[in-house]
Amino acid sequence: MLEVRNLSVFYGAIHAVKSLSFSIASGERIALLGANGAGKTTTLKTLSGLLRPRSGTIEFAGRALQRIAPHDIVRLGMVHVPEGRKIFQRLTVLENLHTGAYTRHTDAIGADLELVLTLFPRLKERRNQIAGTLSGGEQQMLAIGRALMARPKMLLLDEPSMGLSPRLVNQIFDTIMTINRQGVTLLLVEQNAAIALEICERGYVLETGSIILEGAAKDLAASELVRQAYLGG
Repeated sequence: MLEVRNLSVFYGAIHAVKSLSFSIASGERIALLGANGAGKTTTLKTLSGLLRPRSGTIEFAGRALQRIAPHDIVRLGMVHVPEGRKIFQRLTVLENLHTGAYTRHTDAIGADLELVLTLFPRLKERRNQIAGTLSGGEQQMLAIGRALMARPKMLLLDEPSMGLSPRLVNQIFDTIMTINRQGVTLLLVEQNAAIALEICERGYVLETGSIILEGAAKDLAASELVRQAYLGG
């Protein structure tokens, strides 16, 4: 479904992502691990069109993405749930969800809205509430729900557990697994490496913009490097 080859991304003179190559098959759950500054968020922003690569190729569902506008990438089925949620604070929950469907015909979104509100009953309870007054966990639910309104084939999830209580983390990841079982491919950037490797099938470890390790999630979890750097030894 996704093929990334020799991707290089710069911030001015800073070489943030260096000749990155990886692939993801339809339906997979893939973790992207690494310390702060390793290039994880930069990679997701480049895949979703928010940043342009200096070189390399990105192919999604048979289409080259590196020169396509972000809204057209959404139309193709790749949707980014950014770090920090980035919801519209002054809009209601329902208004935020409707913005997720802006690339689609409005007369075709009723069933998807109902699905999102079924996945996240808390959002249904608060559908007319101003989004900026929601808790952190509710805002994360809203960010994921808004992405689902675009009817994605693939979700790019950037730090979905950040700032959440353990109970809400488990709830969010249970829902993410449900979304994957419904056929959505997942690329997950997650500070909690233990839970990322628990729910994902494969993973890639980034260091200063390059992949230094890759493999099955269970093998990465057993790796001495990963255990020392990301799993607390």
